[in-house]
Amino acid sequence: MKTSHPFPRLACLAALLCSGTVAAQTTYRVQELESLGGTNARGNSINDFGIASGYSTVADNSVRHATAWFAGQKFDLGTLGDPRTSNSTVPWPVKNLGGLVVGISQTDIDDPNGELWSCFYFFSGPHANNGKACRGFAWGKGRMRPLLPLAGGTHSFAAGANNLGEIVGWAENAVADDTCVAPQKLQFKPVTWGPGRRAARALPLIGEDTSGAATAINDRGQIVGISGICDIAVGRYSAAHAVLWDNGRAIELKGFDAPYWNTPNAINQRGDIVGFMGTPGDVDGNLLRAFIRMSSSDTAQQIQPLQGDSYATALSINEWRQVVGTSCKEGGVDCRAFLWENGITRDISRQPGYGGVLTSAQDINNFGVITGRAVDAAGVRKAFVAVPLY
Repeated sequence: MKTSHPFPRLACLAALLCSGTVAAQTTYRVQELESLGGTNARGNSINDFGIASGYSTVADNSVRHATAWFAGQKFDLGTLGDPRTSNSTVPWPVKNLGGLVVGISQTDIDDPNGELWSCFYFFSGPHANNGKACRGFAWGKGRMRPLLPLAGGTHSFAAGANNLGEIVGWAENAVADDTCVAPQKLQFKPVTWGPGRRAARALPLIGEDTSGAATAINDRGQIVGISGICDIAVGRYSAAHAVLWDNGRAIELKGFDAPYWNTPNAINQRGDIVGFMGTPGDVDGNLLRAFIRMSSSDTAQQIQPLQGDSYATALSINEWRQVVGTSCKEGGVDCRAFLWENGITRDISRQPGYGGVLTSAQDINNFGVITGRAVDAAGVRKAFVAVPLY
């Protein structure tokens, strides 16, 4: 397994990690990112070059399109289907520095099984379920190409990519699974695509599990994700087990006390993992708990929500072990962005000079720059970048 880092800029950062800790971040300069004309946008990923990506709704808010932002400019990454009726998004942090962006998009291919599939929960508007196949995509050099499912499957989902061009996600196969909850019919496996145009390859699951998903990959080839049953194809019992795949072997992470919603979201180059876990008795996921699993430990530890909250998800981690996420009231409402560092969860939702509220911090790069969602003073949902002021 290749362990060297192909990008000198990150190699320098790795060297700095050995020399001490980053100075405490106290405040941020918040910049709203221009939408594609609609009133709903969010940044879900930011790399070390400052390229943010996520989604924005178009002018009539009928669909959302995968969007990138850089140097004050916005870029509509397009869709795999009719752009007027197809949604697309970059739903997870993508740490690639070589211009590769991955995500999901509806296509013009009819879904013969009438499933909602995982994509439905990441889209909005009247076309969120348009009866078409949803596919993972790889975007580079100005073009979006589909990532095909396993043989016999209809849908796929791309979540993460590393600097070697390896992409991870999940994909259906041809097996009708009686653990699926209608309208889902086909089981799905955690998969990798690439480098290049290599087809989907399934990863092993835990025990007798039938379905699962991969959510993130680092440059050492370590992959994180979930293993469980088909269920609703988006968490819950599909996420019975939180998993680390290392050298092709599925390793069940420890420290989880509920058989659902156990979902790693990100892994850094050290092998530190963050995400969220279920709470016993809370099958509906109204009381999710954020976690971190250090590479030096075999057990996940909880990240406490902000004071007064009972729901938290850790969404990303950088090489300084700074963790960002969202902390909310029960059911994921009244949310605030948080930064966790050295065992302390800090509220970063309100910043000097910005009249809105940062409701979620979706990703953080190695320079401490954060992207996510804000609600501005007029109540409009905006994508943002927050730059630390040391």
